Amino acid sequence: MRLDTLKYSGIAGGVIYWLFTFWAISRNKWFSFFEHALSDLGTAEANAPWIYNYGLMVSSIFVMFFAVYLVLTSQTKLQTVGGAYISVAAVFLALIGIYPGGTRPHVFVSTYFFVQFFLGMLLYGLGSEKRLRNISLFIFILAVAGSLINWPSVALIETYEIVLIMAFALLIALR
Repeated sequence: MRLDTLKYSGIAGGVIYWLFTFWAISRNKWFSFFEHALSDLGTAEANAPWIYNYGLMVSSIFVMFFAVYLVLTSQTKLQTVGGAYISVAAVFLALIGIYPGGTRPHVFVSTYFFVQFFLGMLLYGLGSEKRLRNISLFIFILAVAGSLINWPSVALIETYEIVLIMAFALLIALR
């Protein structure tokens, strides 16, 4: 795979995630964004939970490619560290599929996916030129602020945070 195509892998990971998620939702008519967590689609009680869980694992491969791109194109040590944090987030993303909702490690791995990604994004941005630094900081502030809101469901905050992650991936792809 060519290095310049890797910059789009963050977007690809997000698109793949949503394709698998909507496929899982189509098999679980009971699911509601206003009442559930997205991970409920991967529990033993869900119809075809493998769809959601495999979607997480496949998406994680693309997030890892995105992290590799960030590290290989880094111009500062802070960018390198930020990309490395995002690579750890990719591992946690895969672990969410391996330890689906209802298993003991699930809450830890799902929480740390978001923590690692947003910290990596912040560090990468802080090591970047002014425009990328400011936008990354703004997205990070939105992520923290979003975690302080009393959302009606876990799925809504997860969706909000995933949209922020995809915004960062798009920012990198378009620069």
